[in-house]
Amino acid sequence: MKAYDADVIVLGGGLVGSALALALRHSAHEVILIEVREPQLDWPVESWDQRVYAISRASQRLLAEIGAWEQLRPARSCPVSAMKIRGDGHSQLDFSALDSGVDALATILENRELQRALWLALGEAPNVRIISGVQAQQLEISPSAATLTLSDGQQLSARLIVGADGANSWLRQQAGIEVKTRPYGQAGVVANFACEKPHYGVAQQWFRPDGILAFLPLPDQQMSMVWSCADALRDELLQLDPAALVARVAQAGNMSLGPLQLITPAAAFPLRLNQPESIVRARVALIGDAAHTVHPLAGQGVNLGFGDVQELAQLLQQTPAERLGDVLVLRRYERARREPVLLMQTVCDGLQRLFDTPHPLVKAMRNFGLAATDQLPWLKRQLIRHAMDS
Repeated sequence: MKAYDADVIVLGGGLVGSALALALRHSAHEVILIEVREPQLDWPVESWDQRVYAISRASQRLLAEIGAWEQLRPARSCPVSAMKIRGDGHSQLDFSALDSGVDALATILENRELQRALWLALGEAPNVRIISGVQAQQLEISPSAATLTLSDGQQLSARLIVGADGANSWLRQQAGIEVKTRPYGQAGVVANFACEKPHYGVAQQWFRPDGILAFLPLPDQQMSMVWSCADALRDELLQLDPAALVARVAQAGNMSLGPLQLITPAAAFPLRLNQPESIVRARVALIGDAAHTVHPLAGQGVNLGFGDVQELAQLLQQTPAERLGDVLVLRRYERARREPVLLMQTVCDGLQRLFDTPHPLVKAMRNFGLAATDQLPWLKRQLIRHAMDS
C-alpha cells in the first residue's frame, strides 16, 4: 500500500485551483484535484456567464504556459483596447493599449469559458487525478501527512493540501487559520447586455455617488456590467423588471452605449476584505480567495490568484517530494506573495474608502487626483505596466 495517495491535493477546482493542478502537470509530483461540481464543458452559444474577468497580460502568460489559453474559443473573449475612468465630478483618466505599446490592456473572459479551458487542458495532464461531485468533511494533519475524509467515505492522504476553496475556505477554517474580515456593506451586481452602439473594446468605469459602475466589453457588441454598490441599491436593482433595469443601467452609464437589451438577469455577490493571519501551515497552503479577497474596483482578484499559482507552482516544482509540506519551505511562498497582495488590497481598499466619502473637500481632492494623473503620461505608463504585470 502506498504511503500517500498523492504528493499534493488541491481542494477546489475553480479557476485558481485548476490552474495550480495544471501548472504542476510536468512536475515529478502526483496531484489530486477535488471539486464539488461536475465539470461543464458545453452550453448554448447564445448563453453568457454573468461573471466575467479582466485577465491581465501576466495571467495570460501563465495560462498560455500551462496549456489553457490555447483551449479558449476566440468568439468568447474580448481584448480591452482602452479604459476610460470617470470621477464623480468632471475628472477623467484614460488608458490606451496603443499609447502603451501593447495590443491589449487585458482580455475579458467569462468565468465558465476559462473554467472550460482549464478542465480541457487538465484532461491531458498525466499526473493529475480529478475527483468531482464530493465534498471534504474532515481534515487530519500529522507530522508526516495530511488526510482528507470525503463525503463519499474516501480517505486521501498527501504530503501537502492546497486550499483553493474560496473566500469561505473550509480548509482555512479546519487548519485553524484566523482571518480578519471587514464587510464593505456593498455588493457587486452583475448582468450582461447587448448594446446599440459599438464599444470598440473600451472598458468604462464611473465613480458615482451611489457606487462604482463598470462596463466591460464582450464580443458581438455586448457588454458585462459590474455595479459595486450599497446593499440597499443592490436590492433595488435586483427587484427591477428587465425594462426598468436596462433603462437604469443605460442612464447610469450616460447612454455611452445607447439603449441596452438584457442578456442575462442580474445577480449579486457580497463584497468584503479578507486578510488571513497566515496563508500557510505545516502541510497546508492557501491560494486565491482562500488566501485573500480584494474590492473588485480594479478587477484584480483572479489575477492575484493566478499570481499565487505562479509562485507556489514554481516553488513546489523545485522542492523534493519529502519536503512539500515543510512549513519552512511553504513560508517562502508566503513571503513572496505578501507584498503584491498587500499592495493591491491597500490600493483597492483606499480607493473604495476615498470614493465612498461624501465630504466636498475629499470629493474635490479625488477628482483633482484623477485629472492630474491623466496629464502625466509617464505615471500612466507605470500604472498600466503594474496592472498588466500583476
